[in-house]
Amino acid sequence: MVKVLKTRRTYCKKCGKHQPHKVTLYKKGKDLCYAQGKRRYDRKQSGYGSQTKPIFHKKAKTTKKTV
Repeated sequence: MVKVLKTRRTYCKKCGKHQPHKVTLYKKGKDLCYAQGKRRYDRKQSGYGSQTKPIFHKKAKTTKKTV
């Protein structure tokens, strides 16, 4: 996990000047097993034959640029 400051002074659209804003790191939500894409994928994967779609191998960047 990358260490990120809890607050950052950035431009506020509402008041038109720099104010402290709360900063959070977003995480990916849990996949639903009954989503249309997952159901379609599981149906396609079932039966004989190998992997039907390319598996993503590109790793995420571990560093974060702070502005």
